[in-house]
Amino acid sequence: MLFNLRILLNNTALRNAHNFMVRNFGCGQPVQNKVQLKGRDLLTLKDFTGEEIKYMLWLSADLKFRIKQKGEYLPLLQGKSLSMIFEKRSTRTRLSTETGFALLGGHPCFLTTQDIHLGVNESLTDTARVLSSMTDAVLARVYKQSDLDILAKEASIPIINGLSDLYHPIQILADYLTLQEHYGSLKGLTLSWIGDGNNILHSIMMSAAKFGMHLQAATPKGYEPDPSVTKLAEQYAKENGTKLSLTNEPLEAARGGNVLITDTWISMGQEEEKKKRLQAFQGYQVTMKTAEVAASDWTFLHCLPRKPEEVDDEVFYSPRSLVFPEAENRKWTIMAVMVSLLTNYSPKLQKPKF
Repeated sequence: MLFNLRILLNNTALRNAHNFMVRNFGCGQPVQNKVQLKGRDLLTLKDFTGEEIKYMLWLSADLKFRIKQKGEYLPLLQGKSLSMIFEKRSTRTRLSTETGFALLGGHPCFLTTQDIHLGVNESLTDTARVLSSMTDAVLARVYKQSDLDILAKEASIPIINGLSDLYHPIQILADYLTLQEHYGSLKGLTLSWIGDGNNILHSIMMSAAKFGMHLQAATPKGYEPDPSVTKLAEQYAKENGTKLSLTNEPLEAARGGNVLITDTWISMGQEEEKKKRLQAFQGYQVTMKTAEVAASDWTFLHCLPRKPEEVDDEVFYSPRSLVFPEAENRKWTIMAVMVSLLTNYSPKLQKPKF
């Protein structure tokens, strides 16, 4: 009797998981995939069309469903290896990449500043060529975007941005997968950014309009996003018929927003600016008062690690907060990036309605 009950519960869980995917991702008969990303670099989402970014999210949903929900083993990266260069410490990027690459049958190699010094003990050119001869791809978390550009120029294998001073594209993929799961579609959503004009905001600006999403961003004076990024984001908004609003007033950015988003005010390498930054960001903490002017279906995102001055506990731990599903989705999206850049695999699920 107990054995039969367990079977019933397991079958029920599988049916519920399947119904969830049908509701949120339109699962059914697969459609022909026309996007091919094999061999590409992922340095910034600026380099990818809306359809190409959607493909990576589609692949993320496919892998999550087949591996997590259905329990399938997919050794899509068997025999492949990955160089992981980390100039900065990491929790989610390292763990999601290491476990995800291994889960797909590959071998990740973790390299810190104690193991490799980019452009110090060995030139970037030499490093890129050596890694190209021994591994199949490189994921690098670096201080300078220019280092990634050189690696990509000199390497013969895909280079993936694990975070730089200018962009953090793999984080934004996780954010979008999380919102797709929650809302069922991305088109028409209004994203409300309240915080620093940093790499996370830059990555949103390079991609949101391609999904038909509007962006309202508030940053303190002197902490606005990079002017060149803003100029291109304005062009994307015009081409896609979306709204882009930049302000110095947090409540103005939050007004009518579906998704309230913030990030650390003091990034790694900015510790000496802490006192100055804390003063500049007074009034930027996301609270329930902020949420009062947002849309009725508001949710909250933060890429972590989080400090209380950025968002209070009431919002951070509320049922509206998606930060922990967002963190988990770092794994499924980086797995999709690796698979798309290293193989010709096509998703088996029907393409989601973004």
